Amino acid sequence: MTANVGPANAPAPAPAAVTPTDATWRRVFRDHPIVPLSALLVILVVVLEIVQPGTVGLTWAGFAIRAAIPLAILAGCQTLAMLTGGIDLSVGTIGSMVAVIVATQSTDQGPVVAILLGLAAAGLAGAANGVGIGVFKVHPLIMTLGTGLFVLGLMAAYQLAMNNAGTELPAAIVWLGQGLDLAGMPNSLIVFVPIAAVILFGLRSTGYGRLLFAVGDNPIAARLSGARVWQVLVVLYVISALLAAIAGLLVAGLVNTATISLVEVSVLPSVAAAVIGGTSIMGGRGGYAGTIVGALILTVLSALLTALSLPDAVREMLFGLIIVAVAAAYTRLTGEA
Repeated sequence: MTANVGPANAPAPAPAAVTPTDATWRRVFRDHPIVPLSALLVILVVVLEIVQPGTVGLTWAGFAIRAAIPLAILAGCQTLAMLTGGIDLSVGTIGSMVAVIVATQSTDQGPVVAILLGLAAAGLAGAANGVGIGVFKVHPLIMTLGTGLFVLGLMAAYQLAMNNAGTELPAAIVWLGQGLDLAGMPNSLIVFVPIAAVILFGLRSTGYGRLLFAVGDNPIAARLSGARVWQVLVVLYVISALLAAIAGLLVAGLVNTATISLVEVSVLPSVAAAVIGGTSIMGGRGGYAGTIVGALILTVLSALLTALSLPDAVREMLFGLIIVAVAAAYTRLTGEA
């Protein structure tokens, strides 16, 4: 019989400390991208204040948020499309189209009718995208690019036909686009906050939101489970077009003008904001909260590069390189392909 060695009441050894593994951190970044993105946003704001002391303040925050809101709305279009594995490259021309229609029709038809006409035109363009993608199975990149080019040509002809007509943006649009009357915050928050709330709630708590994720994750399984994928896609691209219309009106109000290329410059940054915000271009993963922070990051980054007083060409190159670096870092951390 073997005797026990050591005191019978010796304390049990303390359990080894548990440290997060690489997989744990990747899961955190993948499932909660807003955490590292918020940290990156704070770092950029601090760097901007160091580079140009006295810049950051309530007034600067109002201007920055005002500039970021149209981009965040356009990035919402991309987030919804990318959740299904698609993309919407027509948002720039659709937003510009609505701004031009409202500016040219408001003098004769009145602001309400002009805005309704613009939204109706946007809805038709979005429906064309949805039918092409959902019914005729055209790739989203090709379909939305083609729709955008068609709308661009159509609006060029429309602008020539309306050359002698007066143009005027409704005062309410200018007030929304330019104003900072909400305790120093932009008036466009009146539009953006409900839109963001609807998108966030819709993606998390509605059947349609779950269908977007299901279609992006596995469209065949979604179809076999009874989902009418083509209907989901038609509704998606109509929503995307209407959001682009609202963004176009806010941009037009901000600069107090409307042209057929007004919103085009924001198309690729809107895609970048969605990718930086954690939405997978392969579909099935992402969310709008991270996209909003991504739009703010790009806005602050642009302000930082401007503060460095670099030539325009150098700023554009650095802007592109930083976007690629941030997106690549996110992909690396989350382990997504």
